[in-house]
Formats: sequence, C-alpha cells, structure tokens
Amino acid sequence: MREPLALEMEPDHGGPLFLAIAEAITRDITRGRLRPGARLPGTRALARELGVHRNTVDAAYQELLTQGWLQVEPARGTFVAQDLPQGMLVRRPAPVPMDPVAPRAGLAFSDGAPDPKLVPDKALARAFRRALLSPAFRAGADYGDVRGTSSLREALAGYLATDRGVVAEPSRLLITRGSQMALFLAVRAALSPGEVIAVEEPGYPLAWEAFRAAGAEVRGVPVDGGGLRIDALEATLARDPRIRAVCVTPHHQYPTTVTMGAARRLQLLEMAQRHGLTLIEDDYDHEYRFEGRPVLPLAARAPEGLPLIYVGSLSKLLSPGIRLGYALAPEPLLRRMAEARAAIDRQGDAPLEAALAELIRDGDLGRHARKARRVYRARRDLLAALLGEHLAGRATFDLPAGGLALWLRCEGSAEDWAEAAGQAGLALLPGTRFALEGPAPQAFRLGYAALDEAQIARAVEILAQSVPG
Repeated sequence: MREPLALEMEPDHGGPLFLAIAEAITRDITRGRLRPGARLPGTRALARELGVHRNTVDAAYQELLTQGWLQVEPARGTFVAQDLPQGMLVRRPAPVPMDPVAPRAGLAFSDGAPDPKLVPDKALARAFRRALLSPAFRAGADYGDVRGTSSLREALAGYLATDRGVVAEPSRLLITRGSQMALFLAVRAALSPGEVIAVEEPGYPLAWEAFRAAGAEVRGVPVDGGGLRIDALEATLARDPRIRAVCVTPHHQYPTTVTMGAARRLQLLEMAQRHGLTLIEDDYDHEYRFEGRPVLPLAARAPEGLPLIYVGSLSKLLSPGIRLGYALAPEPLLRRMAEARAAIDRQGDAPLEAALAELIRDGDLGRHARKARRVYRARRDLLAALLGEHLAGRATFDLPAGGLALWLRCEGSAEDWAEAAGQAGLALLPGTRFALEGPAPQAFRLGYAALDEAQIARAVEILAQSVPG
C-alpha cells in the first residue's frame, strides 16, 4: 500500500481546482518531496483524500502527463517521471506579485482581480478532459501552430465580432500566455530598440516593464477624467520624435477606471494616422460593463491601414490562474509577433486552449460572464455605499460604469494611509504604484471583485479607522 499523498494546496490559488492540484504536485516534485520514479495514488484514492470529484484529479494528472512531470506505466500506475533534470529539482522562490500582500489573516484590495470562486470549474474540467482525450490531441494534429490552436482562434474571432464589433480573421489572432506576453510581443514587433512608446500616466506598471524588456523606452502622458489627454500627447510627440507607438486602455483606464469618450477616441485615431504611430489597445476587462452597452473598442473603428494591435485577456474573465491572452494585429505585425514568440515559447497550452474554445462555442463563457457581472455589480454598489457612509469628507470617487476596481481619491498622503491600514490588516495599492514620471496621485485603486460582502464591509471599516491624523 502506498502512503497517502498529503498535498499542500495554495489557499488563495486563483484558478480551477484541477490546476491547483497539478501545481501542488509540481511543488512537491521540485522541492524533492516526490522523487523521480515515486508512485502516485490512483485518481479515485487521491480524490477521496482531497474530497473532490475523481474527474478533477484525472484532469490534474493529465495536465502533468502532458507537461512531462508524470508518466504512466501500463498495469502499474502513475509515477513521477524518471528523466527530470536534477537541476530543476530544487525549490525556487515564488515570483513577486503586483497585488498587495496582506497579513495571512488580513484583507487586500487587489488591482482588479476577479473572484476565482466564480470560475465555471466543472464545465472547464469537463472540456479540458475532452480535449486531452480527443483524437486530434493524441495524434498531435493542430497543436503545433505558434499562433495558437485553430479552434480557439476561430471561437475567439466569432466572440469578438458578436461581443465587441471587432472583425477578426482567425489568421490575424495570436494566443498568448496572458496579456502581459501579448504586450511584450506587440512592442517587440512594432518598435526598434531605442524607440519610444507613449503610455498613460498614471498607468499600468507591468505593461511598462514588458515594453522595457522588449527594448523600448517608455514616456508618460497625463490622464484626466476623459482618459489619455490628446493635447498632452500631441505636445509629447512634438518634443520627442522617437515616439513610434501609443498604448491605451480606453474602455476602463487603468488605474483610474475612466472611459475615453467618442470625440477623444476619434482624435486619437486621427493623430495616430497623421503621425504614423502604432496603437496598442489593451482591452483588459471589456466584459465588465454595468451601465449601458460596452463602448466599442478602437479596433472596431480604426481606419483601414492604421497599424493597431488589439490585446485582450481571458484571465480577467475567468481567473488570474488561467494565463491566457490574445492579440489581434495586421498580418505583417502579427507575423513578427509570432516569430518572436516562437523563439521563447514554441506553443501554448493546447488542451487548455481547446477547452476554452469549447466553453465559448457552447455558451458557457457567455453564461459565466453574465453571472459574474451580476455579482460584481452588487459588490461595486455595496463598496460605493459603504465608502460614502464611512468616508464622506475624507475621500471621493466617481462610480465607475464598469470594471472590477474603484479609484478612491484622498486628501493628504495615500502612502501614510496605506501604511496605517496595513498595520490594521488591510493591504492597499496607493497611487505611487502607478506613477511613472510625474507626481504620484493621492489615491487608491480598490479592486473589490474577489471580496465577498462581509469582507468588503470589514475592509471599509479598517479603511475608515486608519485615516491618518
């Protein structure tokens, strides 16, 4: 008899349960707790130990088999792969997240992460299992294209056309491991080393790091209540002719949540065409619009011939643990992006891509989006009501029409307020996190979506009790 497999599951894992199980087994292998050749319990036994459905464990094992961590020996069972390089079997430090890290028993307003508890994990696990057992996967067909599986690109093309008014040929889509990779590849394809990309300020620091890693310099352009200031962008272009691209988040500006109006969008498109700029549109949370219809992306109205790269993510719709983004670009740019991607990552997670294609085709993704919108709108309204009740006269905000965060402006030092709240058990993201060149805004980005009603109430209580001075 084999000893039970006592897995250490991450309590805050942001993805489907089968991926959490797979990651726990991987950690045990890399730290040496599970040696090469060690026999794992059967799926039924491990499911019983963990209190989950057997199909969930089976999907986790299939994921690890695909990645090469495990191997199956007929009539004997499932084992840790014998050929793992010894150099990788050591514990590595975890990457530092952008989200604030609260005390173990505390709370955190994130940067706008969704609630992983809402993920349609049963539907996703079923689709993932079907993808692993499909004849195409077993035969190795249709899973070698660096742009991503054709099934997901075709499903996404239909989804973008009906949901966002963006006409997307599947051949012009590139599937990536999260939108961060898509942003890196976009700048790598559009700019030469030493050229400059203009970005919103305050803005998204992880995008800036991706652009710098691609060899570009980053220049900030101020944002106001209507999004990126077109007059400031024009002045910046006059001062620095090396600017060859502009990155914007027009639907819900990151971090302030404001929406760019129609007039300013048209001005931006005209300016890009006049100056020969490449536009990179990061539409990171388009699905979350609570009042009125979502504003059409720039990509839906771009003039013919304008080089525009449209970047989106399924991570915000599902869970940060599902690293899946995409980019839509003109053929020459997409070809260069695909070539750069091939040099670092020959292909993505084909079974996961096939599973998500199935969720889109079957309508499961659309149903999940509608359910999530109802939940998140209720949480937004609760947060707004509590902030108005407890922080009147101390902080102000505009109720965002959508998105998963609220921009809270305050008097005095947001850093001091964040430090006091942190000592009381609430982690915050103050405006200094989003400043590039100019002074830091005295504000907080309050990502509320992953907090339930009781947690939101407690977080606002701590926030109110922590006002400096």
